[in-house]
Amino acid sequence: MNIFTTFFDLFLKNFNIVLISMVAIAAVVFVALNFVEAGYGMMISNKWGLAINNKLGWFFMELPVFIVMIALLVCSDRTFWKCPAANCWVTPFVFFVFFEAHYFRRSLIFPFRLKGKNKMPITIMLLGIIFNLCNALMQGGWIFYLAPKSMYTLQWLYSPQFIIGTIIFFGGMTINAQSDKIIRDLRHDGDTRHYLPEKGMFKYVTGAHYFGEVIEWVGFAILTWSISGAVFAIWTFANLVPRAKAIYLKYQKLFGKEVLKSKKLKRIFPYIY
Repeated sequence: MNIFTTFFDLFLKNFNIVLISMVAIAAVVFVALNFVEAGYGMMISNKWGLAINNKLGWFFMELPVFIVMIALLVCSDRTFWKCPAANCWVTPFVFFVFFEAHYFRRSLIFPFRLKGKNKMPITIMLLGIIFNLCNALMQGGWIFYLAPKSMYTLQWLYSPQFIIGTIIFFGGMTINAQSDKIIRDLRHDGDTRHYLPEKGMFKYVTGAHYFGEVIEWVGFAILTWSISGAVFAIWTFANLVPRAKAIYLKYQKLFGKEVLKSKKLKRIFPYIY
C-alpha cells in the first residue's frame, strides 16, 4: 500500500508531464496501428504470442480500471463521509458513476455475452491493462485529487459543458452498446463465422461500435471540461480509428461486393471517413 501511495503521489506531482507523455504515446500508437494490426478479434494472429479465452481476456483487461477508480474515490477527501457538503462530493461522484457505468458493462457484462471461440493474446491483454491503469489514475487523479474544489460544485451540473457533454456521452454509450448487441446477435452460440452487420449505425459505418466509443469519451471530456478527459478521448481516437480501418478492409475481403456497393458506407465516422 505504501508503494502504491508513493507512486501515486509521484504521479500527481508530475501530472502535466504524464498528460503530455500520454498524448505523445497516442500519436505513436496511431501511426503504428495504421501499419500493424492489433491481433485480437477478427485480426487474431499467432504473431502476438500465447492467447487465452476471449471472455477472460476482456474481463481481466477491463476490470482493473473499474476497481482502481473505486479505490481512488474511496481514498480521496471528496466523498460524502469525509466532506458532507454537497458542493464537495456530488459532482465528482456523478462523474464517477458515468465512468464506472461504462466499465461495469465492459468488464462484467460485455465479456460474458460474447459468442464464438475467439481468443485474445496475453500481450494485447497486458497492454490494455497498462493503459487502463494509467487512464484510471489520470481520470481519478484529476477528478478526486487535483481539480480545484471550487470547480466541480453543484452549479457545474447546470453548466452548458456538463449538459452538452452528458448528452454526447450517453448518446455514444447507447450507440456502442447497441452496436455490440447487433454484432453479438449475428451469431449463434458456438458459431465462429463472421457476418457483415447492417443494422443501426452499421448502415453508415463498419466500425459503429468504435464510433460510439469515440463519441462517448469526447462527451466525457466535455462534461468534465478537463485535460485528462481530452487525453482519454485522444487515446480512444488513436486506438480505434486505425482499428476501424482494419475492420473495414477485412470486411472488404470477406464481403467485397456488399461493402463496396454502398458508397455511403464509411469506416468509423458517418459520411466522412
